[in-house]
Amino acid sequence: MLDIFICEDNLIQRTRLEQLIQRYSLIEEYDMQLTLSTNDPYELLDYLKSHTKTYGVYFLDVDLASDIDGIQLGAKIRDLCIEGKIIFITTHGELAPLTFKYKVEAMDYILKDQPEEMEQRVKEALDQAYKHYNSENKEHVQRIRLEVGTQTRFFDLASIMFIETSPNSHKLILHLANSSVEFYGKITEIEKISEHFLRVHKSFVVNLQNIVDVDRQKRLLTFKNGETCWASTRQITRVNQAFRTK
Repeated sequence: MLDIFICEDNLIQRTRLEQLIQRYSLIEEYDMQLTLSTNDPYELLDYLKSHTKTYGVYFLDVDLASDIDGIQLGAKIRDLCIEGKIIFITTHGELAPLTFKYKVEAMDYILKDQPEEMEQRVKEALDQAYKHYNSENKEHVQRIRLEVGTQTRFFDLASIMFIETSPNSHKLILHLANSSVEFYGKITEIEKISEHFLRVHKSFVVNLQNIVDVDRQKRLLTFKNGETCWASTRQITRVNQAFRTK
């Protein structure tokens, strides 16, 4: 997932940028999330120091109410995240040459005083960053999109064991490698999401890739994380065939 960061000391500007990014990424169905939005450059740096494998896009105000400005922050980010995409958003167009002095290698330098152009440039920066993210990720990872509460979340297909109906009405439970997530959905629709999904029981849809054992006598399926679920008499033969040929 592509992580988005904002460092802007003006609350109104920061809120507008947050809303723009979240709305646009949802419309385009980009696998990205607004990971941190702050007015404190050191909070952002502390995050990167503790999350060393972050692949991020950084929207930075140049004039921060801090002892370092946005361009200096960009230079520090570049040291911590060599592949990060840095975009400056500011009213100080005359400071753009400083990005070369500090070797920031910014993706763009956007002026705030033209709101419509600024919005378009932010969208273009997100498009370009996401394009780079996909091309630079050599390992193709298939993900599925689910609505969890009020959030749209993406899950790696490889991490999904199975999905079952929940005791709570109109809800399903997504069983992941190390956790589970409850969400609204219909079991009849889940099977259609991926060719690797198979409905094996009225209450279960499984990820065929993650089955490690099929007990035909007990009609019990075991997954990579040790969890189990049932298969119907009608489906157990089909599961066994798929398991042996995968």
